[in-house]
Amino acid sequence: MTTPSSGDGPRHTDSRNDFSGTSHGPVVQAAAIHGGITFHVQPAAPVGEWAVPDEIPPLTVRFRNRDRMLDLLDGSFVRDPDRASVGFAAMYGLPGVGKTTLVSRWAERGRERFPDGQIYVDFAALRGGTAGADVSEAAWCCLKSLGVDAAYIPTALADRTRLLRTRTAGKRLLVFLDNITDPSHAVALLPKGRGSVLLVASGSRLGELALDGALMMHVEPLDRESGLEVLADRCGAGTVAADPDAADEVVRLCGGLPVALHVAAARLATESRLTLAGLAAELADEPRRLAGMSLGKDRSVAAAFDLAYRELTPEAARFYRLMGWYPGAAFDTGVAAVATGLDPERTADALDALTAACLLEETPDGRFRFHDLVRLHAAERAAEEEAPAERPALVRRVTLHYLALTALADRAVRLDRLRIADLGQLLADVPDPFTVPDGPAPLAWLEAEHRNILGVLRAAAREEELHTEVWQLAEAFTVLFFHHRHLGDWRESLELGAAAAAEALVPAAEARLRSLLSRPLMDLGEYEAARRELDTAEACAEVADHLVVRASVQEFSGRYWDRTDPARAMEAYRSALDLSTAAGELRGAAIASYFLGCAQDAAGDHRAALDTLRDAHQQLTAREDPRMAARVRMAIGIAHGHLGESRDAIAELSAAAEILRAEKATHYEAQAFVALADILEGSGSDLHDVRPHLEHALKIYEAGGSPRAEELRERLEEESGAG
Repeated sequence: MTTPSSGDGPRHTDSRNDFSGTSHGPVVQAAAIHGGITFHVQPAAPVGEWAVPDEIPPLTVRFRNRDRMLDLLDGSFVRDPDRASVGFAAMYGLPGVGKTTLVSRWAERGRERFPDGQIYVDFAALRGGTAGADVSEAAWCCLKSLGVDAAYIPTALADRTRLLRTRTAGKRLLVFLDNITDPSHAVALLPKGRGSVLLVASGSRLGELALDGALMMHVEPLDRESGLEVLADRCGAGTVAADPDAADEVVRLCGGLPVALHVAAARLATESRLTLAGLAAELADEPRRLAGMSLGKDRSVAAAFDLAYRELTPEAARFYRLMGWYPGAAFDTGVAAVATGLDPERTADALDALTAACLLEETPDGRFRFHDLVRLHAAERAAEEEAPAERPALVRRVTLHYLALTALADRAVRLDRLRIADLGQLLADVPDPFTVPDGPAPLAWLEAEHRNILGVLRAAAREEELHTEVWQLAEAFTVLFFHHRHLGDWRESLELGAAAAAEALVPAAEARLRSLLSRPLMDLGEYEAARRELDTAEACAEVADHLVVRASVQEFSGRYWDRTDPARAMEAYRSALDLSTAAGELRGAAIASYFLGCAQDAAGDHRAALDTLRDAHQQLTAREDPRMAARVRMAIGIAHGHLGESRDAIAELSAAAEILRAEKATHYEAQAFVALADILEGSGSDLHDVRPHLEHALKIYEAGGSPRAEELRERLEEESGAG
């Protein structure tokens, strides 16, 4: 780990690019500054391009010992036709004992074993402070790492795990699940390719995994010799050799935990007058602290953190305490400045001080994070030394920060959509980073930040004074989930927002958020819960007497009834259309017309569907919404096909496909080509005319990793045989 002092090394100022949010793979800089923040986010890869995943964290310190465990891993997972096709091991041990470092070392030295990549999922980041992690979200992360486009990732966990098995078949992968707490989550994410290995790291034993064939590996604290080598690496072999008894005592008092040894050794490296004997005496004189941490009898390990903390300047120490309360997983310089109320220059000084003391880790993508134990220590110091009002004040600052940026990203994706929050005053003087040249793509930024945003929502929801900000943030945040279906996160954010809107007595906002909540609930198959949310939303909309909100609730109700009762669905869509028209909300009326036309076509009233859809197309074209207008045109083509009007159907579908390609809406473009192939085949066209459309759709689905690719391949093979 780099440990710059105030006189040399890199500076963490606002002139550098700081990244906030989770990123897998390379990060592309985008240099758009807002409030001392410079964003650089990972843009979506062009269709057809995919990089082999290389995600397991690199080693930031010299690796010591563990040779026996490395040899055990090597020997257990040699390629042998008589062994299990997929290797599986579970490592368990104290927090800070070095489980992740062990896997990083093994992955680094055995890279040639896994030519198809190394995937990393940190369940601590997925949990975000809650009791459990969403294994469905972990499957989503794995599929994205394997090149599956977000549009093609199924919503149900069972479908995601099936697709994961399909995508990993024939590949040799290393998959590392860090900080896992539920044994069933590991089993669900087993890769299928022969020669692949799944490694799991946990703070508890998870003995049930042995029943699933996992090799159980207890990672113990470093022994005396290895601990001394760590000290020698950090503060010099001569220092250790000069006072071996004191060195032994430091290793013992740090409990053999590498994280504590690094913090203790950093003081020896940076404080010229501190001796090993002095350090050992200070450690031995710390009988308290961190009793609530998961260290059990090894509470004395906390002394290493206490001693490093006491050597910080007052400003750096307060920065440390306050960031212990930060509710996200990682942070950049700008977020840290907002959280602590410091200017960027003083924030840079504090970051330098904490990284030099090994209390903070700088990650390869330029962000910062605490080790879990260090974060607990910082939060404990804050609870003891800060005024009670400081924590809610910090949560308020970061909530307003993310509210402003999330709202700007939401508006950059689409300006003219229904929003209840009036954020004009908040955004009036905020520079918009998404509209400047080379600014970050709003959806890419939201995707990279979404775990931090969710963490902020959770923290803010616990503050009685922030109900308004919580529902406003939840409303703006939902734009991400329209495009990237993180169903568990979408559901949680809307539940938090709806509850906050109810507490704030804003029925229009509650109606909007509860109707939106029906979407992830239906995708999760929880239809009764979705119906309850829609009923509550309808009652809130009536109380609010907000025409556009009432129309929106009716539209979502129509989508609910589409499954089982077409007549009720059409009734709901007509109501949404009438209410939107009365409110002068022309885009909302056009979208209601689109859904109504699709429902009419599905019910067999094809002529009425054409009239309704043509009206929707005209309105959306007038509103300069080519993507949505092309979707309507595709529905018009399908309706013509149902009427046997093949020429008109082909013309409409061809035009829709061309526009969707220009709009980079490849998911819908592929649907248009499949519909074209169906129309041509149904009209008796030659298979040579049908095949190019199916092949084009197949190319899109394969590039995005869609499960429909296999279906199209089989269809093409069958038609080749028939030909």
